[in-house]
Amino acid sequence: MFKMYGSPHSYVCVHQEKEIHMRRPILTVASMLVVLTIAAVAIGQEEAQQKKQPRPKRKPNPAMQPVKDDPSLPRVLLIGDSISIGYTVPVREMLKGKANVHRPLTNCGPTTNGVRNLDVWLGEKKWDVIHFNFGLHDLKYMGPNGENLYDPEKGHHQVSPKEYQLNLDSIARRLKKTGAKVIWRNTTPVPPGSKGRVVGDSKKYNDIAAKVMQKHGIPTQDMFTFSSNQMDELMLKANVHFTRDGSKKLADTVVEQIMAALPKEAETAR
Repeated sequence: MFKMYGSPHSYVCVHQEKEIHMRRPILTVASMLVVLTIAAVAIGQEEAQQKKQPRPKRKPNPAMQPVKDDPSLPRVLLIGDSISIGYTVPVREMLKGKANVHRPLTNCGPTTNGVRNLDVWLGEKKWDVIHFNFGLHDLKYMGPNGENLYDPEKGHHQVSPKEYQLNLDSIARRLKKTGAKVIWRNTTPVPPGSKGRVVGDSKKYNDIAAKVMQKHGIPTQDMFTFSSNQMDELMLKANVHFTRDGSKKLADTVVEQIMAALPKEAETAR
């Protein structure tokens, strides 16, 4: 029961005000849900728009820039993986005015890649000096489904020692046919803690390579010993790659080898 105060009209007004007051929280919640929904849609549209926008392109690696030959200079070809990519630019700078220094515009990877692509990399023009290496990609460990840099205890070498020898023999034979002075640069060390590689494998693969090069009469630049004796100063920690200064020091040794192999007129211009 309830008591009615005042006139029936005044009661109706009070009752209506109570009903309106009771409905206000419901309208507020509904409004908030609408606002949140609109905000979520707006955020989603903004994220979608951001995904559509192209990411800024990385600056091209200067080592991968094509070289325009000076026809008066001898031609040099560097073949190798990321270690050679690291010393390509400083070698070019040091040999500026003495030689046209080229490289394949890619990471040359393992010997299997070299066997497939060597003719393309050599092209049709004459080479005076070819400085090459394969190894770190051959000796790295892969998983059963092609996983890169896999746990050595569970994986396998990307290229087995036996296959490495066969591939390297094929590559060396092809390079000798070019008539260029060919220099083998052996494989740099694997520091402790390097992912997907085992300390000591560089030496095992280098021993195989030494027999192949001896067979074909190709001289070897011993970058392995040079790097092993200065690993802390030249290389990154737990990583097969070199610091920028380390790559420059490697370049010094490469230039020395190339200059000794270049035609006498280029050596005199040094």
